[in-house]
Amino acid sequence: MISTPASVLLVDNHPLVLDGLKALLATYSNIQVVGTAVQASAGVEEAKRVRPQVVLMDINMPQINGIEAIDLFKSAVPEARIVMLSMHDNREYISASVLRGASGYILKDVPTEEIVAAIECVAAGGSYFSSGVSDVLLERSEQGDHIVLTARERDVLVRVASGGSNRDIADALAISPATVETHRKNIKRKLGISTTAGLIRYVMENGLSRAENRDLPTSG
Repeated sequence: MISTPASVLLVDNHPLVLDGLKALLATYSNIQVVGTAVQASAGVEEAKRVRPQVVLMDINMPQINGIEAIDLFKSAVPEARIVMLSMHDNREYISASVLRGASGYILKDVPTEEIVAAIECVAAGGSYFSSGVSDVLLERSEQGDHIVLTARERDVLVRVASGGSNRDIADALAISPATVETHRKNIKRKLGISTTAGLIRYVMENGLSRAENRDLPTSG
């Protein structure tokens, strides 16, 4: 357990949820809520001001959703660690959050004690995933060796990462834009990545390029 209270910034577009969570966390001496925000952009500005150890953030928010906001927080306050708080145990949401750099992902229906445990763990430098989320990640890991991209999907993936539009890729590969879009969807499903930005990051983190596309990892 950390020796001083973990400082937390809460970001959720539902004021009642925000106020309720703040009130609950205020009953724990090892947690200090240093700020709140109802939008991601406002949360980033507040984070710059209060420099929290942990940002506890909802995914479903208007304008900028929580997953997209991870990059903004990590750029503005790189020392802060991000924990996603969501009602969704969807594999794509979880994978996208982890790929963007979240240190934790917990479901909204967990007991308050588990939220506190997650904050403490992440503030101390660890990572925390609630049991339902861990099951999804384990399932993906166990299936990883059986997730294989086709040669065409590999071609599309590296061209997406190079900034090609569906029309550009279709012209280059002599296929229709609709077929390219189908390949995009299949790639996202197989890799458990929900956004084009996530696909780009996947390619970059694995050191891939068009010239190296035959060496693309086949696991998720």
